[in-house]
Amino acid sequence: MTQRIFGITGWKNSGKTTLTERLVTELTARGLRVSTVKHAHHAFEIDREGTDSFRHRIAGAGEVAIVSGQRWALMHELRGESEPSLQEIVARLSPCDLILVEGFKREAHRKIECRRIGALDRRPMQESVPAIAAIAADHDVTGTQLPVFALDDIAAIADFVMAETGPA
Repeated sequence: MTQRIFGITGWKNSGKTTLTERLVTELTARGLRVSTVKHAHHAFEIDREGTDSFRHRIAGAGEVAIVSGQRWALMHELRGESEPSLQEIVARLSPCDLILVEGFKREAHRKIECRRIGALDRRPMQESVPAIAAIAADHDVTGTQLPVFALDDIAAIADFVMAETGPA
């Protein structure tokens, strides 16, 4: 089964995370099972120093699973291995109706570009980033043939994502 994937991309502080969060809320309210993949450009911690899982990982465990009655998480330490591809990460996800990918701008999946006046970089991405299908902005956008949405028009953006990815 081919996973339905759609991306959210943009420069730093362009509204990617807020748009992703709001799309997840909208699409799950419509009855879809949505998963997300977020790319980080730096080291990050999802547990804190002193927790048992942190201690296991620091001690050298390659993978640490944390399991409770509420949720479970799996952390994998690369320990010098290459960063996994988006396809490798998607293959590890449980089945769902749609995967929203934040970041991974160089990948070939269709994506919407976020633009905000307050972003650190406001250069249009559509010339340098593959598969930009639309733009979501907090200001007027001209000089493009792509569909343009208001960054806060979540229902219309969700409709567009569903049209782009096909039926569930």
